[in-house]
Amino acid sequence: MATAQSQYGAKPETQAEEPIPAGARIGHVHLKVSNIEKALGFYRDVLGFEVVITDNQSVAFLSAGGYHHHIGLNTWESANGKPPPPGSTGLYHTAILYPTRKDLARALQRLMEHNWPLDGASDHGVSEAVYLHDQDHNGIELYWDRPRDAWPKASDGSTTMYTRRLDFDSLMAELKDGEEVAGD
Repeated sequence: MATAQSQYGAKPETQAEEPIPAGARIGHVHLKVSNIEKALGFYRDVLGFEVVITDNQSVAFLSAGGYHHHIGLNTWESANGKPPPPGSTGLYHTAILYPTRKDLARALQRLMEHNWPLDGASDHGVSEAVYLHDQDHNGIELYWDRPRDAWPKASDGSTTMYTRRLDFDSLMAELKDGEEVAGD
C-alpha cells in the first residue's frame, strides 16, 4: 500500500501490526456548541444538512441523504460557552467530503450567498478544499477527492500531496457546465 509523502513529512518507517480494516470510515462527528438555534442556522441553512432529530434547545442530529446522522450538535456541557482559546488542544477541523467537484462548487456558492467567510482554500493534488469555521469556531473543511488514478505520485510510486492555491474560477465554472440557461 502506498503511503502519503509530502511537505507534511516523510513516509512512516513502521505501520500498525494489525491495521484498521480498509473499509473503516468516520461515521459522524458530534460537536459541542454554544447555541442549538445558531448552530442549526449554519449547518442546516448555510451548508444544507437535513435535520433528522432536534429538541431545538440542547441537541440536533443532521444528515446528508437520510443517514441517521453525520453531524451531532449539543449544548449539554457547552450552552452559552466560548470557543477554546488559541493554543489549546482539540479538534482541528471536521472534513466534509462532497461526491463531485460540482457539488463542492455548489457548497462554495452557498457560502458566498450567505456571506460566510473562508479561512483558506487549497489544491492538495489528491483533493481540492475550502476551509472555514462555524459560529462556535469549530474548523471545517469542505472538499472533494480527485479520482485515485489522478493523484500525484512520487518517483517511487507512492501518493504525494502538496498545498497550492485553489483555482476558484475553474471550480466555479463547474456550475456553468451542463446547466440549462433560463428560457431554453
